[in-house]
Amino acid sequence: MTRRRAMTVMAAASVVLPAAVAGAAGTAKTFSLHDAPLPMSEVTFTHEDCRPGALADFRGKHVLLNIWATWCPPCREEMPTLDRLQGLLGGNDFHVLPLSIDRAGVKVVRDFYAKTGIENLKIYMDQNARVMRVLKLGGLPTTFLIDPSGQQLGRLVGPAEWDAPDLVTLFRDRIASAKNQR
Repeated sequence: MTRRRAMTVMAAASVVLPAAVAGAAGTAKTFSLHDAPLPMSEVTFTHEDCRPGALADFRGKHVLLNIWATWCPPCREEMPTLDRLQGLLGGNDFHVLPLSIDRAGVKVVRDFYAKTGIENLKIYMDQNARVMRVLKLGGLPTTFLIDPSGQQLGRLVGPAEWDAPDLVTLFRDRIASAKNQR
């Protein structure tokens, strides 16, 4: 094995293994909500059509930001649950933002969506994996719940069944609470 190949394998393992060690798919019991909202670093990306975008574009709604890649088995496993969650709650008050760090680009994500039957999620790309450095992430998938003002409410490192009843209830409660504060 060449030195370059060994470094690539080690880098991939450092991203995927923490998620695999996280164990069974998360639920509301494992999704860590913060005691108080935390500042969220600015996250930028490109849309499927190569337009620039930013997390700030979603101010005014709750966002479930999921950092993932098609080569990450736990990421691939949870993606259909994110798709179903977007189908259930997506709209004016809630958006699932699956941010792919695939270097291979939009085509590999588009192909994965087609093969997996993903219908409700849009494609957002960060081919340089800048988000990993900006948010100081050590594993995939990593998911953040962000409030309408752009503050981080919680996070989970590892996969989850995002459309599980307890998580759907948690998100609905957060959305209702934000509406009542307006």
